[in-house]
Parts: sequence; C-alpha cells; structure tokens
Amino acid sequence: MKKIRRKDREISSEEAKRLLAEGEYGFLSTAGADGKPYGVPLSYACLKGSIYFHCARAGHKLENIAHNPTVSFSVVGRTKVLPDQFATEYESVIVSGTACEVEGAEKLDALLGLLEKYSPGFIEEGKRYIEQMDSATKVFRIDIENLTGKGRR
Repeated sequence: MKKIRRKDREISSEEAKRLLAEGEYGFLSTAGADGKPYGVPLSYACLKGSIYFHCARAGHKLENIAHNPTVSFSVVGRTKVLPDQFATEYESVIVSGTACEVEGAEKLDALLGLLEKYSPGFIEEGKRYIEQMDSATKVFRIDIENLTGKGRR
C-alpha cells in the first residue's frame, strides 16, 4: 500500500479490498493526449484481484486509455454528514493501475461477474443479453498496482 498522509484514517488492506468488492459503483479517472483529466462513474466487478468494467466500443475513456493505460479508480462506501462537527464520516478506496482490454473467456467471465453482482435474480436472462450484446461491448481489466483506503468512522 502507498503511504497516506492521515495515518489515523488509514483502513487495513483487507477492509479496502472488501470496500472495493462491495462498492455499488466507482469512478474511473484517465488522462487524454491533451493532458486533460477525465473521470467517469461506472459499474464494475472485482474478480481474481482485478477490476473489470464494460463499455461501448467507442468513447472518450477508450481514447484516453489507448493514449495512456495508467488509470485511477475510486470507490466511496458509507457516508454520514456530521453538520455540527463540520465533518463527514466516510470510507473510501483509491486504486491505481493499468487498464487493458480483454477478450474471449476472460471477457465472458467478467460479464458474468457483473451480472452476478448487479442482477443476481436474472442470471439466465442476463446470459442471453450478454450473447446478444457481445459484439457491441468491450470489457477492460484494471490490474491493481496500488490500493489505499481511508475512513472516518
């Protein structure tokens, strides 16, 4: 884990991995050829120590990843505003890593992982949907190089 400034807010690697796996959505940050940052919320699944997400076959994030596959991915868990303390309880995780497109069996496994996470009551319908949309979908894996977690609880 990379060092964080507020050691009193650091959460364990196990807690950070749990938060990453259980998060509802995350924010992918990339940088374009023009050097400008771009952040986009997306659904994702954690499988075999990596993060997977799916997307259309073209778009801004894909252009950025083609230019520079180094990315950042963040997830915010539970939060609670503490107005009388001018503070917030929170938990978050930040990952840095490298994104690459996956194909074949790995792509299918990732799509099934997304299906199990977001539509567990509709597995058979989801499998049919995956078959229909396969050619219209790209899947990327983020290989995690660094993971840090913080929280104020």
